[in-house]
Amino acid sequence: MNDDIGKLVLRLTLGILMLLHGIAKMRYGVSGIEGMVVSQGLPGFFAYGVFVGEVFAPLLVILGFYARIGGLIIAFNMVVAIALAHSSQLLSIGKQGGWELELQGFFLFTALVVALIGPGKFGINRK
Repeated sequence: MNDDIGKLVLRLTLGILMLLHGIAKMRYGVSGIEGMVVSQGLPGFFAYGVFVGEVFAPLLVILGFYARIGGLIIAFNMVVAIALAHSSQLLSIGKQGGWELELQGFFLFTALVVALIGPGKFGINRK
């Protein structure tokens, strides 16, 4: 039972915090991401994939509905974000002593954990 509560807390934490990033992009657009994508020689419409990783996948994780797939999508989204926007910070320590990519690392690794352990008993489909 405690394991399932822990999985629920993990899913809600990851899902809600990532969804807030997606909501911001829905409100303010993805032009900054589009610029980064285009500067890498990719089509600009790839920027809209952020909605899959920051809205759709977090909803899957929150609901526990194909949460493992949602976790994998979020993890992929974070790998792309790190590659496009944060690669220069990959080995950097911040002014406060922590890793420059703590937030991105949190999202990446908690998403991988959700993908590995699944939604638990309190998910819509508990596979």
